[in-house]
Amino acid sequence: MARDLPMNYVRIGSLSVAKALHEFIEQEAAPGTSLSAEAFWSGFAELLRDCGTRNRQLLQVRDELQSCIDQYHRERSGEPLDLGDYERFLRDIGYVLPERDDFAIRTTNVDDEIAVIAGPQLVVPLSNARYALNAANARWGSLYDALYGTDAIPEDGGATRTGTYNKIRGERVVARARAMLDETIPLARGSHRDVVSYSVEGANLLVRLRAGTNSGLARPAQFAGYRGEASAPSAVLLRNHGLHLEIKIDRGGLVGRDDPAGNRRHCVGIGSHHHHGFSKTASPRSMPRTRSRSIAIGWV
Repeated sequence: MARDLPMNYVRIGSLSVAKALHEFIEQEAAPGTSLSAEAFWSGFAELLRDCGTRNRQLLQVRDELQSCIDQYHRERSGEPLDLGDYERFLRDIGYVLPERDDFAIRTTNVDDEIAVIAGPQLVVPLSNARYALNAANARWGSLYDALYGTDAIPEDGGATRTGTYNKIRGERVVARARAMLDETIPLARGSHRDVVSYSVEGANLLVRLRAGTNSGLARPAQFAGYRGEASAPSAVLLRNHGLHLEIKIDRGGLVGRDDPAGNRRHCVGIGSHHHHGFSKTASPRSMPRTRSRSIAIGWV
């Protein structure tokens, strides 16, 4: 006889599922995919049957190891730790296993979010450059702000970090950001330092230079989208090796007034950039005006 479920749970086959999770799978996760909600619940139940016993066994092993470690320290309370003896103890109880021969792992059918796109991490070894880069990109912000507010830009020649906006320092920040654009997202002709405006034609980004000529990107595929009007976008989204850069344009802003192209902020980032409010082909008027994520650190 089946037990009565709490009010906030529903019965699905052999599973007892929280209503909030059930509604999310049924109404948001499954629709629009090739997997029906029924197939998901059936597969999930099978996974639990296959892995549940093994998972409980592993949890029991973990509890036993923790109990042994706790007892070791209780018996030596107040004594200095003998690292050699401690290592032998950890090996004896199976917490530390012998090092095996080198091996390789191959995977298939792994989502890009796991296999291709680097994700943010908070605590990493600095000896691994990739991990360190991931950690640096665990937060989003403005490249302009990062350059202006740190010692990345020298304070000589009047470019001090004063309490109010320092135009001399601001000009150096703009120049540094434009140089980064030339290095990572070059134009087909000319330099980003000479860009005075942006526009979008079809799926291509066009820039107008000081000399009155137009140019596209040297690698057009680096254009990911835009926000606002195609003739005068309020933001442009670019990408390079999985990193994203968002140029926010505001000619009325404090920094935008001094920037030849009205760029208020350069935001660069790593990871999966959800292009909320950005469009390449759809009418910009039809796109939601939601805020996109962006980051100030990470292009190295």
